[in-house]
Order: sequence, then C-alpha cells, then structure tokens
Amino acid sequence: MTATAVTIPLLTLKDQHAEIGAEVKAAVARVLDSGVFILGPENKAFDAEFAAAVGAKFCLGVDSGTSALELALEAAGVGPGDEVVVPTFTFIATATAVSVLGATPVFADVDPVTLTLDSASVLKKLTSRTKAIVPVHIFGQPADMDPLMDLARSRKLAVVEDCAQSHLATYKGRLAGSIGDLAAFSFYPSKNLGAAGDAGAVTTGDEKLRDAVNELRNCGRSAAAGYNHVRVGHNCRLDEIQAAVLRVKLLRLEAWTNARRKIAALYDDGLKGLPLKLPPLGSGGTKPVFHLYTVRTERRDALAAHLRAAGIGTGVYYPVSAHQQPAYAALGAKGGPLPVAEAASREALSLPMYPELPAADAARVVAAVRAFFK
Repeated sequence: MTATAVTIPLLTLKDQHAEIGAEVKAAVARVLDSGVFILGPENKAFDAEFAAAVGAKFCLGVDSGTSALELALEAAGVGPGDEVVVPTFTFIATATAVSVLGATPVFADVDPVTLTLDSASVLKKLTSRTKAIVPVHIFGQPADMDPLMDLARSRKLAVVEDCAQSHLATYKGRLAGSIGDLAAFSFYPSKNLGAAGDAGAVTTGDEKLRDAVNELRNCGRSAAAGYNHVRVGHNCRLDEIQAAVLRVKLLRLEAWTNARRKIAALYDDGLKGLPLKLPPLGSGGTKPVFHLYTVRTERRDALAAHLRAAGIGTGVYYPVSAHQQPAYAALGAKGGPLPVAEAASREALSLPMYPELPAADAARVVAAVRAFFK
C-alpha cells in the first residue's frame, strides 16, 4: 500500500482558531491596551472562572503544567529525601517534577482498563519516606480516586492530581482537580483547554496550600507586601495575555468536551468486536473527556502504518514508560518490572480526536481500522 498525505490529522487547531480567532485577537488587544501584563485583572478573573469550572475553591495560574506540578508538590512539603509515588505510564514531567525538588519518584503500575494509577501497585511502593501520591488522569480518563485517597489518608500522605489531560473529567460526580489536596493543570496548546503557548494552573481547596503556591510562583513574595520574600520561590507566573486567551476558550470548554465524548461514542460503537482494547466511555458520575482516544493492540505499529497509508494520522503516547527512560536508569530495578504499563507502551495507539472532527471523518477512521483487521 502506497502512503498518502494525511487528510485526517490526529489533531488540528485550525478549525478552533477559525471559530474564535476574532475574540482571541480582541482579548490580546485588550491586554496590550491596558499596559498590565503580569498578575493583573485577566489573571484574577481567570483564576476565579477556572476554579468555578472545575469545582475547586482556589485556582492560581502559572506558566506551564510542569511548573504547576512542581509548585503543587513543593507546597505539599515534598523535598530532598522524600519519595513520591507516580504512575510510570505518563508524560515524563510527572516524574521530573518530583526529581527537581530533590525527591525520588517511585514508579507504580497502572490499571489494565483505564491505564491510570493502580492503588494495589501503589500500596506495594509505600515506604517510611513516602510523602505524596500523584494520580494521573491519563488521556482524560479519571483515575480511581477513592482507594487512592483512602490509602493516602491512612498514611497521612498528600495527593496531587495530575490533570494535564482531564479538564472537566468527572469521577463519581466530582470534577478532576477538586478531589486531591492539590491539582496541576496544563494549558499547552494541544490540551482540551489550551493557551496560545505554555500555561498551567494549580487548584486546591486549602487556603494554606493556596497561599504557599501563590508565594512560590511569585519569587517567594508574601501576598501582602511586594518586597517581603517569606520563602525561596520561583518565577512561574501566568502572563496576562495567556490568561485572556484562556478566558475566551473556557467559555467553550463544555461544548468542546461534549463534542469529544460524541466522537468517542462513535468510535466505540464502530470498533466493538475487533481485537482491540477500547477506552471506557464512563458510567454514572464517572465521565472521561478524551483528550486522546487511545486503543491498544499487539499489532500497533502495523495498524499505524495502515492508517497512515489511508491518510489518517495517529499518535503513540508513551512508547517508553518513565521507569525505563535513560533519565531514570540510576534507579535500577527499583522502578520495575511494571507489566501493565510496559505492555501499554508497546500497544497504545491514539486515533484522531478533536472537537471539530466531522462525524464522516470519524466514520472513515472506523472503516479503515476495520479494514485492517479483516
């Protein structure tokens, strides 16, 4: 089969920008005209609006999702000598956020259905040095939070949700980012809610943790005095232009989320019965948001090549589990083996998913996948 140009991309932002481009430009112009570029009215408004959207009491905008993880963990007291349990099937920033604080990421396996952090594996990884647990709502699938929260409370551990891919996902009726002690969101442009560059946020329901993050993101400054540096902090503030862009997009996030769920339902209906592991659609109060629609098959690479030849884009996230990355070779056997995650790294393939994907294109993807398995 001869390869053709991709006509159905894995992701495109062109249609989104065509719809909201004028509003985004107006928002940027508003900031430029104001002359206020750092921690101004756009930040304040976005913090309040996003907190309300995800059911959190407090939100603090920061400069990236990675910074959000680092600040949340630091605010939770993670530091040199501590251990933090993280899933190994995740983007590397989940682990490096622990490492940059002088702590050690301890890698746990994931659930075979949702690919989120498995509480039974976490239990095996806990030691007297464990300080926190970081469940990742991978691909927009909510982690099973109740057993993780019970485990954390019984051991007096902090829980920091990694919500980089899970804006508006719900777990038993509760929104991702409102369940743990703190949560970290990414607004990288390709995320369900994306900025016009790097951006992120930390949410929490605890006033003391909010104050700690507020100080840490702004050079350790006390909120009450510009030159009263009460701790060693960082410069991780969300700029006003990004906050303004995010406010425009936040108004549409619910509609975009519903569109993603409809596409996922089309895929689920069309791909049932094939030798594929499909992501759960959710039930009751647990609803994924399908940042990615990721299937699994032992024939992953061949299926990807087949779809590429049919003009359909795909993605592989994450082909090497975190505990197998060269950056963590020094941990040796401490991180593994972790068989479910390692299998997922060999088998996972993401199909086209974005809110504007036409139903006809989704049907074409289904037809191409079914043709492969004939």
